[in-house]
Amino acid sequence: MNDTSKSVTPTNFIRQIIESEIADGRHTDGIVTRFPPEPNGYLHIGHAKSMCLNFGLAEDFAGRCFLRFDDTNPDKESPEYVESIKTDVRWLGFNWEDRLTHASDYFPQLYDWAVELIENGKAFICSLSAEEIRASRGTLTEPGSDSPYRIRSVAENLELFEKMRAGDFPDGSHVLRAKIDMAAPNIHMRDPAIYRIRHSPHHNTGNRWCIYPMYGFTHPLSDAIEGVTHSLCTLEFEDQRPFYDWVLDNVTISKRPRQIEFSRMSLDYSIMSKRLLTMLVDENCVSGWDDPRMPTLSGLRRRGYTPRAIRNFCTRIGVTKNEQQIEASVLENCVREDLDKNAPRVFAVMNPLKLVIENYPQDRVEQFDAFNHPNNPEMGSRQIPFCRELYIDRQDFMEEAPKKFFRLAPGREVRLRYAYFITCTSVIRNSEGQISELRCSYDPESRGGHAPDGRKVKGTLHWVSAQHALDAEVRQYDRLFQDANPLSDRSKDFLELINPDSKAVITNSKVEPGLISATTGKSFQFERVGYFCVDPESTPSHLVFNRTVELRDSWGKKNRP
Repeated sequence: MNDTSKSVTPTNFIRQIIESEIADGRHTDGIVTRFPPEPNGYLHIGHAKSMCLNFGLAEDFAGRCFLRFDDTNPDKESPEYVESIKTDVRWLGFNWEDRLTHASDYFPQLYDWAVELIENGKAFICSLSAEEIRASRGTLTEPGSDSPYRIRSVAENLELFEKMRAGDFPDGSHVLRAKIDMAAPNIHMRDPAIYRIRHSPHHNTGNRWCIYPMYGFTHPLSDAIEGVTHSLCTLEFEDQRPFYDWVLDNVTISKRPRQIEFSRMSLDYSIMSKRLLTMLVDENCVSGWDDPRMPTLSGLRRRGYTPRAIRNFCTRIGVTKNEQQIEASVLENCVREDLDKNAPRVFAVMNPLKLVIENYPQDRVEQFDAFNHPNNPEMGSRQIPFCRELYIDRQDFMEEAPKKFFRLAPGREVRLRYAYFITCTSVIRNSEGQISELRCSYDPESRGGHAPDGRKVKGTLHWVSAQHALDAEVRQYDRLFQDANPLSDRSKDFLELINPDSKAVITNSKVEPGLISATTGKSFQFERVGYFCVDPESTPSHLVFNRTVELRDSWGKKNRP
């Protein structure tokens, strides 16, 4: 498992259920959970909550957790999504060991159970179209109407089902439906479909099947096959629990799982729908599933979010039955707290302004020792070069500075971190009248940033040597949407709410030379700027960094009343 420091886990109603059952002598062989994503897209931060819950409970109660792909829809699933999910689970720090399964592994057994339902008069082949079935289902206040095919004999249903499996019928011509009650108050119990025809190859079973079980039928039976004790689902499945139980009641099984629902998590300025995230990718609103603005785990990883931070976030928000609309700052603070402890410090100048120290020897180069982390001596130090020409950030200079501006200004003395005290003596402008260069003098006695006479300065600037600095591209990210809840107004197209300033690229940044060896995904604090990580597109000849998060939450100050 990845290095994810464990802390005391807060209790929740699911933990209390498990603890009570164990106290009653149940689950002597340990609990069994499962994390069951459908491989029809990349996992997002909402899936991380479910992943942490299922794997975490299994770890804490000496149980087992399956990673199961609920792959019952060949039209939308692919090996790409399967591999991305496995990568995300490993990255977040969980290990399924020998418990990697697919719902499609159970297709033969599921077929046999469907036959058992037909033989017991509990299922029938319906030849209505999808539109006709929908129209006959009724409403929340009115009962549905029986299909005219509901009275087919067991023998006819078995024959038709076998022909469906053999590929004798086109898509949509027949479905296998459970025979329950078309007047049931719960619409999910009004003879739901449990098998449909799809002449599509499956990523796991190839062309062996042309009929595929529906999720509502597959899920409880997959749980039963794997001996799942606690089938943890989000609240939208609460209304489907009666059908979950009906399926288990009407086929021959040896172990019976229990479904428990908890609330989904929604994150401000994000969407938690694979379908809508797919639209963002397909419409080229983002660069892909791993775009750092996406709430996908691959996007968050590329942006520099850490497994520790995400797991801490999932612990912090807790597990309840109440709707969870989480402020984005909660996640960002978890990331910030983790990187503050673990990210090495480096110098980087976002918007460089050249500074020439006129009384410093032209051919001289010094090396200054800089801490990799001011509060963690075990992280060591590094050497950074210093010479006559440097770069500072343009925002650290103001020609006509107000009284409370403590950075560099004409005639003002500041400290260059780890190096010397300098004083700005003159300003050089280009032909367009813009400031292009600063001339300064330095105090040779202030080496290391301390004056022997004890005088103090209020400003300390970061810098890089102009001779040794590396060019870098820096990609800065803000919230993907302008609205905290982009789906709240159904009259608007959520794509119209995309923040046009969610990505800004700075192509002329300068970074200290040691970063040439930084590896993909490595995180740093650019001192006085924020936390950044190395993008996968970065090379030694073209360094690329993604801003992970600022040093403090500034979105609220900029964008809220």
